[in-house]
Amino acid sequence: MFGEFLEGLAIYICQETFEGRKSIRPSIDLEFQKGKEYYLVSIKSGPNWGNADQIRKMRENFQDAIIDIKKLNPELQVFAVNGCCYGQDNGDKGGYEKLCGQAFWSFISGGVDELYTQIIEPLGFEAKERNEAFQRAYAAIINAFTQEFIAAFCENGDINWENLIRFNSARLLVR
Repeated sequence: MFGEFLEGLAIYICQETFEGRKSIRPSIDLEFQKGKEYYLVSIKSGPNWGNADQIRKMRENFQDAIIDIKKLNPELQVFAVNGCCYGQDNGDKGGYEKLCGQAFWSFISGGVDELYTQIIEPLGFEAKERNEAFQRAYAAIINAFTQEFIAAFCENGDINWENLIRFNSARLLVR
């Protein structure tokens, strides 16, 4: 949930700054243009988000998207960016630029260098609200599970272990 929230926040900020938009391309979350430069951005929560196959696939998807965009707009310079909401692993990664933490938030906001610290308080509030909603949903599921368990496997408040073991381990009848 938190990763989805951060991705949505990043897209919103870029939309307000550069008229960025949610991408429909695989592995790419955000697209925007600054003059003759076009950016494809894959947003991740942090810098250590994937294994070698996932990173290879992201690179391939970047390359496919770059080819498609250049076919339609050969005058554009197209850049691929892996943007991470936190961390410090910045630099050229061969086929894409990796921007983490402050560098990422500054990039999508048009140079607001302290944005990464300014969003902490609202993020804490959002996390608290989501945590409370999660706790309520979790409690409801536990209560429903407990009610079903009692109805199926308890007699006068005691667990009927034989019924429980039969339910869990008895051979299924094949017809």
